[in-house]
Amino acid sequence: MNNLWQALWVELLKARRSRMPLLTALGFSFVPLAGGFFMIVLKDPEMARRVGLVSAKAQLTMGAADWPNYLRFLTLATGAGGSALFGLITAWVFGREYSDRTAKDLLALPTARASIVISKLLVVIVWSLAITLLASLVTLAVGAALRLPAVAAAVFFQTGLKILVAACLVLVLVTPFAFAASVWRGYLPPIGVLGLVMVLSQFINAAGYGEFFPWSVPALFVQDTPLGLASYLIVGLTGLAGLAATLLWWRSADQNR
Repeated sequence: MNNLWQALWVELLKARRSRMPLLTALGFSFVPLAGGFFMIVLKDPEMARRVGLVSAKAQLTMGAADWPNYLRFLTLATGAGGSALFGLITAWVFGREYSDRTAKDLLALPTARASIVISKLLVVIVWSLAITLLASLVTLAVGAALRLPAVAAAVFFQTGLKILVAACLVLVLVTPFAFAASVWRGYLPPIGVLGLVMVLSQFINAAGYGEFFPWSVPALFVQDTPLGLASYLIVGLTGLAGLAATLLWWRSADQNR
């Protein structure tokens, strides 16, 4: 593909020189910190009661102060909240060219438009997986600092595998947000689409049809809800449709801004 590696390098430089990677990393790192807070409450309910914390609520939410429950906190955050965070990253990567008014300059370069799209998606993937890894490392560090009861290494391996699969499922579903950012020429419209998707996901889950709504599948997966092949096919087809639409738009649409 024409100049793919050069396009990828440019996109990585754009991301590195922005504050967005730092902000998203800090935001996702709050997940294990919040989980650590609940672990502290569960380990010492009397102390929590003395300082005015509602230990009973934490007990109902998290259960015991141990590694499986603490790791589950990050797993649920990746499956349920990953769509919002990774979608936000995608909206920024694809929409900033229009907000900064650099889209015409970018398209004037001797680089295939498909290479531009693929390079942006690769940056989204690397960025999203990197902050997921960072949050996982913070989780391990906080759990070790809290001296949670030791568990078998298999628990960490299985949890890590589940987080990776959930992150991949969410990443497949970011392509429609890339298309929305391209069509509406900015990062605010896809954020609106993202919000709509999150609301629909809640309603459809409540109605009992979450397994057939692509953005509900990652959250159901991390909750160990039985899912059929159709659920994963819907996720894959949604991602492919978003990718095809984005590539077609960048190749054929009239870019006048």
